[in-house]
Amino acid sequence: MECSNLPGRDRGRLSMGLLLVLMGLLGACATHQDHESIIGNRSPIKAGEFFQSHTDRMATIGMRNNLNALYRLMDKLYRRNPREWRKTGAPSLDAAEHQVQMAIEQNRPLPELGERKDVAALAFALSPDYKGDRVGAFIYSLGSMLVTAHGGRTEFYMTDEINPQFIHNAARNIEKATWMLANRRDAMGNPLLLSNEISVEAHNLSFAVEFGKIVARLDLLTDVLDERYRRMGVSYAQGLLFMNFLPVQ
Repeated sequence: MECSNLPGRDRGRLSMGLLLVLMGLLGACATHQDHESIIGNRSPIKAGEFFQSHTDRMATIGMRNNLNALYRLMDKLYRRNPREWRKTGAPSLDAAEHQVQMAIEQNRPLPELGERKDVAALAFALSPDYKGDRVGAFIYSLGSMLVTAHGGRTEFYMTDEINPQFIHNAARNIEKATWMLANRRDAMGNPLLLSNEISVEAHNLSFAVEFGKIVARLDLLTDVLDERYRRMGVSYAQGLLFMNFLPVQ
């Protein structure tokens, strides 16, 4: 029997049932991308994408790419500052990196940072008095900040809200952290961490370039979110201006 031939009450029940099923499916959607998708920088096609708008998909891909970029930066920083990963007691560089990645993706603090996360952890990690693994703490702080700015999620669906102001703030924090990484010194005047290098022997600006890509992705998402909410307001205003009635069938 076609839905159009059902009595009004039955059609209402059917619609409500479908709505409940859809809400249940949305509730079952993952809130975090799996580790292999992040480090592989590609996502397999999933049924949950049916419940993602273009903006949701863009935010999900942006988060994946940004975390992947942070992991590349962590590897580069560890290789330039090998003393840092050895402070962790991990048996290898890869093991030290994996510990930080899991802490970010599973939303749990690093033991050496206490209960600090996002900006609080970032300020502590870049202080001259910090004695722990500074590379791991620095990258963890940035990753934690990105997840917090996106509402505690790394995968997004139509029921999720992302505050564009928080994304904008995260981009500015990345810029500040990049400057601090390049300029902070210890009591002896040495860089807290070796990163970019401009000298007679070498020119290495790969760290600044990678951070710049993260900032650009965040700023683009901010603009897209702002435009989405602006268009919603414009569409509503247009409806009032032209006195358009809403369709009923």
